[in-house]
Amino acid sequence: MTFSLTSLVVDAADLESESSFWHRLLGGTITRTATHHFLRIDGFPVIVIQHAPGQTPPRWPGGASQQLHVDLATDDAAAADERVHAAGGTRLSPAGASARVYASPAGHPFCVRPA
Repeated sequence: MTFSLTSLVVDAADLESESSFWHRLLGGTITRTATHHFLRIDGFPVIVIQHAPGQTPPRWPGGASQQLHVDLATDDAAAADERVHAAGGTRLSPAGASARVYASPAGHPFCVRPA
């Protein structure tokens, strides 16, 4: 018996803001329904943005740790920083940290690490 990853599901109160952020950051194509936006990216399973009206941003830093987050790799940290901000992300980690921690518009943290 084996498992395979079919999707990564992200809860968001604002479907359009969250799915647009991930689309601007990672590319791909979006298919929209009233309750879900499906982001398909070549070489990766579907990222599903699921409507969650009561979703509130996680408490970070200093709050409860997250149970799951996304790690991205880059060969140009400065360009990645600019792209994340242009897409609507917010930097959470202090300057000088080797792995930079950001938040999506819905407040979901993710890391950008050197490739």
